[in-house]
Amino acid sequence: MKFEVEKEVFSLLPEYIVGIVTVDGIDNHGTNEEIEALLKDAVEACSSAFEGVKAKQAPEVQPYREAFRAIGINPNRYMCSIEALIDRIAKGKGMPHINPVVDLGNAVSLKHRLPIGAHDNGTIEDALMVRYTKEGDIFLPFGSDEPDNPKDGEVVYASGSQVRTRRWTWRQSQIGEITEDTTAVQFPIDGFADFNREQVEAARDELAELLQKYFGGTVHTGMVDAAHPVYED
Repeated sequence: MKFEVEKEVFSLLPEYIVGIVTVDGIDNHGTNEEIEALLKDAVEACSSAFEGVKAKQAPEVQPYREAFRAIGINPNRYMCSIEALIDRIAKGKGMPHINPVVDLGNAVSLKHRLPIGAHDNGTIEDALMVRYTKEGDIFLPFGSDEPDNPKDGEVVYASGSQVRTRRWTWRQSQIGEITEDTTAVQFPIDGFADFNREQVEAARDELAELLQKYFGGTVHTGMVDAAHPVYED
């Protein structure tokens, strides 16, 4: 598996880092009561911590909002995924159970207040990249059969010409969705070296440990930053 951040992204976000966790050989069928309990605990802790607080004002969210502005995205219109999760929970909407792997990723995301994506490695032919969009890129929204064509110059997660997450950490594509039949997953954890590197490393290591505990398979971890823009396992 190869993960890469385009150097042009670092020109605007020089402190950008991505913790990487990959797992292969899992069985994502059924339910897992222990993972459901982890998610429940994370939701309750988050609900208590942000009671009466607007998500966009949370200190944990501020660097992501600033990064959105730096790459030309209005954070008042498009929220980083962790801001969206905190906002949902602060409004009392809770967090639905989806499947064990997704639930585990959400639990760790909420516990550490970090955006964590989840991509089906079986649908990635070459590499997953954080890069600027270019002509020919397509994005398939959830629940739609008609792809969008993002404008050039938008920072996205992409594999080949398939945009996997629009507007950096805003919304993932239906392509690469984690389902019960998924057997290999990669989790990028977005952060900043000068703000929350320790939290990113802690979330990465905890997620790797829990994946090994509950799913077995082969787990790898890594880190991408401006000095090391490519990770391979």
